[in-house]
Amino acid sequence: MKIKWLGHSCFLITSEKGTRIITDPFKVDEGLTYKEVTLEADIVTSSHAHYDHDNTGPVKGSPVILKSSVDKTIRDIKIRTVPTYHDDKEGKERGSNLIFCFKVDGMNVSHLGDLGHPLKQYQIDALGKVDILLVPVGGVFTIEAPQAVQLCRSIRPAIAIPMHYKTEYCQWLKYTADDFAKGYGNYKKLSTDELEIKEGSLPQPTEIIILKYAG
Repeated sequence: MKIKWLGHSCFLITSEKGTRIITDPFKVDEGLTYKEVTLEADIVTSSHAHYDHDNTGPVKGSPVILKSSVDKTIRDIKIRTVPTYHDDKEGKERGSNLIFCFKVDGMNVSHLGDLGHPLKQYQIDALGKVDILLVPVGGVFTIEAPQAVQLCRSIRPAIAIPMHYKTEYCQWLKYTADDFAKGYGNYKKLSTDELEIKEGSLPQPTEIIILKYAG
């Protein structure tokens, strides 16, 4: 499996058989200046209907678009969702949020979307075993970096990749990837935007991996 960071909460996940998933594609504006995502995909997921997570139109190909709760297999990918909220008031401020869980090449990938609250134990249990966690860390509209650290310690993935954080392309968020990684420890920063992972090479204990945006 390959995981390529396209900016914000958007990733391209490609299985060994070539199935392509794009998560939470965003709309470019003056506060979000990553390059618009126009790659081809077979599956596109949106954790919630906000502009910076739901711009599915520019994605090329004829993808299956998933924006609601699901439990199904598409090609070689098993996909299910865990319902959560975009705030810590049970959705009263910003609505709901879906965690998408993918089974890819024998590994479990969980994309937390715009999670706005610490997970309760039953929600962690619903995730099951997580090998790769894509976790928001920037605060403001999601959990903050210290909360993300605690969540990673509770979930105990093999790899955690931060997303939705403050960068030169998105300056309105509060925390950077470094804030999260240094708070957790055991991290490394790659000089590339892509990580290739095989089931038999997953690290233990949890390793934080920061991908570099390539534009």
